Order: sequence, then C-alpha cells, then structure tokens
Amino acid sequence: MLNTTPALAVAPLPALVWAFRIAEDGRAEELDVVRPIAPVADGWLWLHFNLVDTRCGAVLRTFPDLPDEAVEALLGPDTHQQLQVDGDCVYGVIADLGREFEGVTEELRLLHFAMRERVLVSARRRALNAVDEVRQLLRAGRRVESPAALIELVIDHVVDAIDRLADTLALDMDRIEERILDLETSDERRKLGAFRRTTVRLHRQLAGLRALFHRFEAIEPEELAPALRLDAVRLSQRLDGLDQEIDALRDRARMLQDELSSQLVEETNRNLRALSIVTIMFLPPTLVAGFFGMNLKGMAFADGETGFWAGVIVSALSSLIVYLLLRWRGLTRG
Repeated sequence: MLNTTPALAVAPLPALVWAFRIAEDGRAEELDVVRPIAPVADGWLWLHFNLVDTRCGAVLRTFPDLPDEAVEALLGPDTHQQLQVDGDCVYGVIADLGREFEGVTEELRLLHFAMRERVLVSARRRALNAVDEVRQLLRAGRRVESPAALIELVIDHVVDAIDRLADTLALDMDRIEERILDLETSDERRKLGAFRRTTVRLHRQLAGLRALFHRFEAIEPEELAPALRLDAVRLSQRLDGLDQEIDALRDRARMLQDELSSQLVEETNRNLRALSIVTIMFLPPTLVAGFFGMNLKGMAFADGETGFWAGVIVSALSSLIVYLLLRWRGLTRG
C-alpha cells in the first residue's frame, strides 16, 4: 500500500478545503476535513488544498510519495501552465475560470495538481469554477475511475465554461455589430476593448494548454500506470476546436474595432468639414463688418437712415456668394 497521506496523519490536515475517498468502482465518498485522513487500502484519495493558507507548504512537503519537483509545482506561483511526468507521478498546472459568489467570472486562474495511483493532490489560491463543478458532481453520485479521469473531467468542464463564455461574447458582438451598422457608436469602443482583452487572454491560455497535451501525448511513457494516463488526443482535439473559436472571436473583435474606428474618423471628418464651411461662410461678413466698422469719413451708408440694414444685406449676400461658390465646386457634399 502506498503512503498517500502525510506521515503520522493523526490530526486534521491544515489548509485542506475538501477531500474525497474514491472506491475502486469510482464511487466517491466525501470526507470530513476536520478529521484525520487515513490512508486507503483500495481506491484512491482526492485532496484539495488552499495555497493561501501559510500552513499548506509544510503539509504538502510531508507527502513522501510526491517528487520534489511535483511539490514545487503544487506550491509554485501562478505564472504559467505545465504538465510533467516524473516516474509514476504526473503533475502540472492548468488554467481554469474563477468562481465568486455571483457565479463564474471571466478571470483565468490556475489549478496546481500532482497525482499518483492512490492519490490526487490539487491546490489553488483562489476559488476555481471547473474544480468546484466536479466536486458537486461527485457529491451527486458521479463515478470517476482514476485520478487521470478526474483531471480529464476538470478539463472538460474548463472547456465547457470557456465555450459558454465564448457564446456570450459572440452574442454581445452581434449586438455591437448591429449598433455599428446602425451608426450608433456611443460607447462601443470600451466594450470591444474589453472583449478583445478577454479573447486574447483565453487564446493565450488555451494555446498553452493545447501545447501541453500535444507534448504529453508525445512524451507519455509506456510504463505509466493506466490510472495516470490522460486521454491527451481527445483533450487536444477539444482544445483545438475551442481555441479556433476563440481565435475567430478575437479576429472579429479586432475587425469591429477597425470598423468602429473608421466610422469615428469619418464622423470627425464630417464635423470638421461642417465647421470649416461655417467658418468660411462667416469670413466675408466678418470682413464686411470690420470694413464698415472703420470710423472714417466718406464711409458708404454712413449718412443714410438705413445704413445698418444695408450693411446686413451686404454681409448676407457675401455669405451667400461664398456658399454658392463652395456648392459649385462640390465642397458642401458629404
């Protein structure tokens, strides 16, 4: 029997969020985390830890059957994804969407894990969506045959959640596209910028996860136990299809941004054209007003009772003449 829990586990494990004992037939039994976790003679354990708890590092380092590299991957910072094989241990870091009280978020977080035939140890710093969904499935009676099957189930739920998020983004982009076609471009730039950032982040993580499973498929040793064998081909195909969808959304967001920018530039040019025309039309009246405003003898209309109105008529005629000239040259169109 493998020693799958810390040596002398006579007390509850600190930083433990939840624990399941999975029987040989895949049935899961949730364990009380405030009690000591006993080793299993048959089946295996799933232990999920909170890395924010400062006691977590000391606990994980007491697992004698986990290689040092696996422990470091469990405790390492949330910087990048990885998937490694070390003898009869598979460990890594994979992306998952976050979960808050309100539901699933668009923020990508990381799940750290290490598994052997008799134990799966996972850890996170902030609440994760797919991991919590798998936990609820086990509570509802879902059977999981092996640690590798549980990790596959987590990744399937990651893909499903991102797929739902992609559908939501696509619908939002449809509405924005309709508004752009209707020339209603009030505040769509900020929304498109947020959508584009989301798709870029999703694409970056999915591309990394795809690369991990393609590489795992190539390096997976023949002697690896069946309980640790991930179906890398199936997972890669799912991730490939989803990444193509996210990539298409990213390109669409960029094209909508370009279209919106083009419309805004065109609108700015129209406003500048209108302002220029108004300025040009008011130049002659300004000149006339300045000319007649000279306090000199012999000025036209200075001695008549209707001199003011004559000046107004001259100013209006000068603006009309300028407008007709602009129209004749086609400068007032568009």
